[in-house]
Amino acid sequence: MQAANTSLASPQPVAALQPAKPLVWSIAASDSGGGAGIQADVLTLQDLGCHACTAITAITAQNSLGVQALEPVSNKLFQAQLDALKSDLPARAIKIGLLPTAEMIWQLADWLQQYKQQHQALVVADPVLGSSSGQHWHSEALLDAWRALLPHIDVLTPNLPELGLLSGRPTQAIDEQVALLQALGASAVLVKGGHISQIRDVTDLLYQQDKLVALACERLQTPHQHGTGCTLSSALTALLAHGYPLEDALVLARAYLQAALEQGYATGAGPGSLAHPGWPTSQQYLPRISGANWPKTPTAPFAGISEPLGVYPVVDSIALLQQLLPEQPGCIQLRLKQGSPADLHAQIAEAVMLCRRYQVRLFINDHWQLAIELGAYGVHLGQEDLALADLTAIQQAGLRLGISSHGPFELARALQLRPSYVALGHVFPTQTKQMPSQPQGLKRLALSVPLCAGTPTVAIGGIDQHSFAQTCASKVHGIAMVSAITKATQPAQRLRFFNKLWEQHYAYHR
Repeated sequence: MQAANTSLASPQPVAALQPAKPLVWSIAASDSGGGAGIQADVLTLQDLGCHACTAITAITAQNSLGVQALEPVSNKLFQAQLDALKSDLPARAIKIGLLPTAEMIWQLADWLQQYKQQHQALVVADPVLGSSSGQHWHSEALLDAWRALLPHIDVLTPNLPELGLLSGRPTQAIDEQVALLQALGASAVLVKGGHISQIRDVTDLLYQQDKLVALACERLQTPHQHGTGCTLSSALTALLAHGYPLEDALVLARAYLQAALEQGYATGAGPGSLAHPGWPTSQQYLPRISGANWPKTPTAPFAGISEPLGVYPVVDSIALLQQLLPEQPGCIQLRLKQGSPADLHAQIAEAVMLCRRYQVRLFINDHWQLAIELGAYGVHLGQEDLALADLTAIQQAGLRLGISSHGPFELARALQLRPSYVALGHVFPTQTKQMPSQPQGLKRLALSVPLCAGTPTVAIGGIDQHSFAQTCASKVHGIAMVSAITKATQPAQRLRFFNKLWEQHYAYHR
């Protein structure tokens, strides 16, 4: 990130200095105790950098001991709130909470159908059908109305009792209940794990079409849990509004919730409220992710890296390797995508020999068996390659392991394997290869680095001389470069140039 400009240039308007905050609506009930409902939503949305707008569905009289009274707003006033927001403050994302009457739900379903045809807003719905203190706000008519609302919802976030009520099959397996809701039009369903009986962990289950991902966090023994569902769903909505894909948004929302629970505080004589701890910056709060074809967490971390990785060229030939080694890069990666087994063996063997001669750390991309056999310094694997590699063999051979990541979800998965480093990318648009994800940008890069505390980080993707200093400012431990060096007329001279930049900026930003 660029250092602040302290020159005496003409001041710019404040609006020009700060990007507009995403507009997010909360459609929910007011909690006079301040711990849940609209109040929790607004605090969470603002804490995560959004501008919160509200459409209130009901007024409650409640405190930390429970709800004493609840009165729905009129359908006319509810409609007026929605229309007022639509005319001037269109939402990038909408969070839905308590809807107290079937008539109001049908009204919202009709309104959302029209709204989503005109706007690209994402909708997250937390189907509040009762309170933690024992009140229930559901009837068969209300549940039927919720089922009609499902096709207009992008992410549904029920807990286990709510899932049973909405599916009408509470005794069936969770998978079967979710399938019933998906048949009714639910797109993605996040089954919250607080009510799932487990001693140590709370495990949330994300269902997307035929894909299931489990996210586990330690179950915190705290009485201060009022507003947990509201906080998670509004955090998820905020992160979707910032443009994060669903799985990335959910990882950050779950980390936010874990910190909020840990820092919860007493308010009255009953259960206390959650804190609002700001953007997730600590690895300890990231969920542990499991799913199909994902390796188990190793019993020990991979071998560490004591020196910064520095400028990290990625090359696809021995010829380029030979040109660059005399310039002493921090490390270098050989990425060979084609060749017979004999040819790959010969090239990697030569690369290992050359790097030993120049005392440069060599990472081999993908070909982990040959890296072990021939004694490379380390292996670099993409997320799709991890399931095919023998991580135990790599670890026991003493090789370092680097793992690619393209957002918070992949980053959390990579970190739980305790690698030697993680690559954060792609930072900028790149022509090196087709990328299924969008560029992360410098802001998201800077937000990801603190999550990796204790694990070295490498920025990669589209970095050149114009963005090099700003990338260093994110405090990464290395900058991987492909085209900026390999496609230069004189690659060695270009590497020398970037090595000098690294020496200047790395020291400055530490």
